[in-house]
Amino acid sequence: MGTIKEGDVVTRNSYGNDIYFKVVRVFTGEDGVMYARLKGLDLRLEATAPVDDLARVDTLQVSQHWHNNQVMKMEKMKDVFKRREDDRRHTLGRATKSNMDEIQSFDLPGTLVHLDGDREYLEMCLASYKQLNIESHGYHIDEEKQAENVMDLLVEHRPDMLVLTGHDGLVKGAKQDEYRDIKKYHNSQHFVNAVRVARKYEKSRDDLVIFAGACQSHYEALLAAGANFASSPRRVLIHAYDPVYVMEKVAYTSIYDPIALKDVIASTITGFDGIGGVETPGAQPEKLLCV
Repeated sequence: MGTIKEGDVVTRNSYGNDIYFKVVRVFTGEDGVMYARLKGLDLRLEATAPVDDLARVDTLQVSQHWHNNQVMKMEKMKDVFKRREDDRRHTLGRATKSNMDEIQSFDLPGTLVHLDGDREYLEMCLASYKQLNIESHGYHIDEEKQAENVMDLLVEHRPDMLVLTGHDGLVKGAKQDEYRDIKKYHNSQHFVNAVRVARKYEKSRDDLVIFAGACQSHYEALLAAGANFASSPRRVLIHAYDPVYVMEKVAYTSIYDPIALKDVIASTITGFDGIGGVETPGAQPEKLLCV
């Protein structure tokens, strides 16, 4: 099969070859064994594995994987735009007795700042925000540096929504009864620190809506720190696009309407095992009508 090298797409034999990873680094461990540092191709997960445990994925399989990913994304997008149209007609129906086909409406969705520890995932999310007509400002910032940068970015952009994400995961060997120990997570403490700084900028969860976390993150600690939405209640893997679909629902819901948590989570790819939160009002200040 040849030597595993940086940039290869691989799976782990010991895990049933269930997840596609990209090799970001190959190194020799203190035990003399060759290891690879991995990141999920579309899941917000990082891992380290012995090179001997890896199987390279061929180009055709990778292309098919991305094709399936894009098909899934487009189906989600169609659902989003259908929901928006249904909401628009419902809102206009309440506001006027005129023929709705003769009325134009203009959305003013909330604005968003997104800090991501993964540059490729950030670019994927920013492209999605653009497709969804959400004004966004994205920054590639390593998880451990997000807390020291978030205040300046909040002051600069004064957003309605904030996303703090990247990669995370339970450390190797963590036991079931250690899931509440934040030291057993790669980056959960960094996300908690960043949320706490953001809450110094804006205390109210209604005025600044925060999504924080990545794969297997310490969900309870993130909510306690002040996040509105977080991962991962069941310590499962979450998809790169999950924060996008959570924030889209927030951005296009009126500030006068509370968002049912089940509606937010239902819009994600991972679902209730991966995303949770608290009831939150929307971030759209108003909808303008023009007859």
